[in-house]
Amino acid sequence: QVRVVESGGGLVQPGGSLRLSCAASGSIFSINAMGWYRQAPGKERELVVSITSGGSTNYADSVKGRFAISRDNAKNTVYLQMNSLKPADSAVYYCNVEFRVIGGYWGQGTQVTVSS
Repeated sequence: QVRVVESGGGLVQPGGSLRLSCAASGSIFSINAMGWYRQAPGKERELVVSITSGGSTNYADSVKGRFAISRDNAKNTVYLQMNSLKPADSAVYYCNVEFRVIGGYWGQGTQVTVSS
């Protein structure tokens, strides 16, 4: 059974930092890409950043220079370091994992709230 599990969300003050983690397990197929998406109340889910197995990244303009994605292929884990957080970054953050053959799987999401 494929599992995608996020962790690391929480409440932080503007200007603060958080680190999210996402671990994938249960598949015999390798992973093509992993990514972070977010969805704020009343808005559509949007891409934050993705990373391929080769390390190529694609960042949303709104997070460039503040967020950094990294990946541990041996552990099937991806991390999102979020710095200089703004209230506009508040959302539920979802991890998406694209496996070869079987396609994409979502995690359950983790809440990030940026507020003073």
